[in-house]
Amino acid sequence: MDLSELASKLGLSEPKQIIRKAAELRRMSDLQFDSSNAGIGEICKAVICLEIAANMKQALFDRQTAIRLSGMSEKAYIRSFNVMQNGIGIKNTLDIRELGIQFGCVRLIPLVQKGLKLYRERFTASLPPTRRASADFSRPVFTATGFYLCAKKHKLKVDKSKLIELSGSSEDEFSSVSTSMKDLCFDVFGVEKEKKDPKTVKGNRDLLDAIPEKRQDEDGGYSSDEGKDLSAYKKRKRQENHKYEEWKSTVVESNKQSKEKVAVKKTKQAQLNFFKRVPGTEVGAT
Repeated sequence: MDLSELASKLGLSEPKQIIRKAAELRRMSDLQFDSSNAGIGEICKAVICLEIAANMKQALFDRQTAIRLSGMSEKAYIRSFNVMQNGIGIKNTLDIRELGIQFGCVRLIPLVQKGLKLYRERFTASLPPTRRASADFSRPVFTATGFYLCAKKHKLKVDKSKLIELSGSSEDEFSSVSTSMKDLCFDVFGVEKEKKDPKTVKGNRDLLDAIPEKRQDEDGGYSSDEGKDLSAYKKRKRQENHKYEEWKSTVVESNKQSKEKVAVKKTKQAQLNFFKRVPGTEVGAT
């Protein structure tokens, strides 16, 4: 199956320019990257080249159809896409200004920039010093997710599926980054009715343990207000449990003493019943 046939099945706009660029990328991958060692077949490689070319031309790309054509699972396709993109030295970028213009939300641009900056700072601060240098925020999924959450917070409608396609990510990856951003920067990205109790939030291991609850203190905890609230909650629960145990022991002891008193009274009453009157033995009997 050649590039033209794949492009037709993918329904690409401006197919000639994208096919030309995809052909150039495939030649480059043949020279610089051994796809067979990475488990990437020729059809999958052609599909990935078309997706990279479409992203470079800012054209929409149907990833679900691409995954079906590649014959791989979604996770395997995303892994292959990232491996191949890195192998030929191409990075997909997503500009906040372009997103604002494209979706008609220009006023969100400074808000998204501020939110992403705050997220990077808090995310980095939440990691141990040895892992901070490896944190990478250049991936388009962070920009797309921040843009989507800001739009949602300010009640502006944007096409989530389109953003996922533009960022070259998957639904699961987009949701994971969204959860991380809302947990670390709820003041910027969160919506009040969606706020969760900190103790119910699950960690995200794929995002370098960005969620405070999933990290140990020795790894360098995230000192946010949520972290303080969680510590205060645990302390309050411990105090309440301690008070309850004290009250419980007092009640048990009191009940025990009451039962002992009742038992003593019953015993004394029983002793009185042992003496029976025998006719003719009363004092003064004649």
